[in-house]
Amino acid sequence: MALIGRIPRELGNLSFLVSLDLGSNNFHGNLPREMTCLHQLKFLDLSFNNFGGEVSSWFGFLHQLQFLCLKNNSFTGSLPSSFLNISNLEMLNLAFNSLEGHIPVSLSNASRLERLELSSNLLHGNIPKEFINLLNLNWLAIQYNKLTGSIPLSVFSISRIEVISFIGNSLSGKLPNGLCNGLPELKELYLSINKLRGHIPMSLSNCSQLQILGLSENEFDGHYIVKLEN
Repeated sequence: MALIGRIPRELGNLSFLVSLDLGSNNFHGNLPREMTCLHQLKFLDLSFNNFGGEVSSWFGFLHQLQFLCLKNNSFTGSLPSSFLNISNLEMLNLAFNSLEGHIPVSLSNASRLERLELSSNLLHGNIPKEFINLLNLNWLAIQYNKLTGSIPLSVFSISRIEVISFIGNSLSGKLPNGLCNGLPELKELYLSINKLRGHIPMSLSNCSQLQILGLSENEFDGHYIVKLEN
């Protein structure tokens, strides 16, 4: 049976807590600020609940945090830059909320980040070119948002990345001719349902590990569109 109610403030007294999993319950309301006292916390999963309000800036005080999953809640507002200044963070999942505003450039400070999932929100603006600083990133999914502008070349220079998904945005411009030259590990590339134009670059043939390619519902030139997605 699922737990219900709010997270009690007294939870902050567990100062030696390393892992906290409250996922798949019926918790609601805002997160108590007393959680900033959980200085040893490395794993935090609050997914599949009914938490609301803005994502608190005090997450930035949890310096040991490595895994943070807030997906499938009702968080609103923009992403505070202080929240993303967690140097040990390896996995961040904020998918399926109602977050809006720009993706903060400060997210690129999380140099140990391996997996970033921001899908199914209301984020707009450009994809930060500073993502090139995320040298350990292997999964980048920002699908079904309201992103615009071109895809920065820096995204295609993250050598460890295996999955890129930007489906269902309003991204425009051309794909770079050097696409895949710096992506030896890329296995899945999803760019469908955008406003990309120009030719499909021949350099895609350099992605020797590529297994799934989705480019449908764009504005590419030529007589056909490559579509290899499931």
